[in-house]
Amino acid sequence: MALLSDLINLDLSDSTPKIIAEYIWIGGSGMDLRSKARTLSGPVDDPKKLPKWNYDGSSTGQAPGEDSEVILYPQAIFKDPFRRGNNILVMCDAYTPAGEPIPTNKRCAAAKIFSNPEVEKEVPWYGIEQEYTLLKKDVNWPLGWPQGGFPGPQGPYYCGIGADKAFGRDIVDSHYKACLYAGINISGINGEVMPGQWEFQVGPSVGISAGDELWVARYILERITEIAGVVVSFDPKPIPGDWNGAGAHTNYSTKSMRDEGGYEVIKKAIEKLGLKHKEHIAAYGEGNERRLTGRHETADINTFLWGVANRGASIRVGRDTEKEGKGYFEDRRPASNMDPYVVTSMIAETTILWNKS
Repeated sequence: MALLSDLINLDLSDSTPKIIAEYIWIGGSGMDLRSKARTLSGPVDDPKKLPKWNYDGSSTGQAPGEDSEVILYPQAIFKDPFRRGNNILVMCDAYTPAGEPIPTNKRCAAAKIFSNPEVEKEVPWYGIEQEYTLLKKDVNWPLGWPQGGFPGPQGPYYCGIGADKAFGRDIVDSHYKACLYAGINISGINGEVMPGQWEFQVGPSVGISAGDELWVARYILERITEIAGVVVSFDPKPIPGDWNGAGAHTNYSTKSMRDEGGYEVIKKAIEKLGLKHKEHIAAYGEGNERRLTGRHETADINTFLWGVANRGASIRVGRDTEKEGKGYFEDRRPASNMDPYVVTSMIAETTILWNKS
């Protein structure tokens, strides 16, 4: 008799050319990921060759019951680390039957910005540092923390090792390898300052692909925590008090910034970001005011400041960038629950397309 694990791990290529495509989309809250699977006649490596699909938007908070059909447009393909073989994960965005992007579809507007010739010419690179917190499922309390109590103060946990400092490494490492398998440009992981909190980095990725890759990396993380019976939280301040919040620091550069003389371009871009600070903060994630307090390696939410190697600034420029006169900078304001389509395209729009005069 076959075990459940045997059936889950069946290699379909032994018996059929058909594959399974898992269509992924963002639900009505703007943070809830949804997915469902369909059978295709054979392997596909181009999203343009995939069929559109639909779902019941009234069950995701994205359409009324009397007109509930929402259409999924496939946009990016990744290898499926769960089913493996030729099976795929498909990142989609959502439209009305008439072809209009629904209000929660932030990818469509981002893609328009990234397809602007002025933006394309600058080949914008992004590296996003996604922080998150692992919680015990039934009590919503961080992994490794005593039930209803608190661990020792912050200090030994950042990049720490050992059973009393690192909680959930099996989940984190599984996620790292699954993302690499999927074809996501994940560039690293580390334990964070608050125990039970971790970070992974996606990038450098160009333009719209940064958003696609981060969303699918989040999807894979949610699926792995589902298997492990643990909850992943992207709340920017999951535990009140003297504990670090969770952000999604966004590293950014353009071709002009990476070329000789790029440091002057960086300083002009930062000046533009400062002039649009309020607009960016409004789009950088819900609950960010609980995180951006001026403490715990953040600048106050109402203050814009930048500096070299300053982790208490809104924008940090690295020592290497200052020394070499070119490179990139880090926007430290985005919250862990930000939408990467919104943040990446907004940074490009402000720094490349917006004329402050």
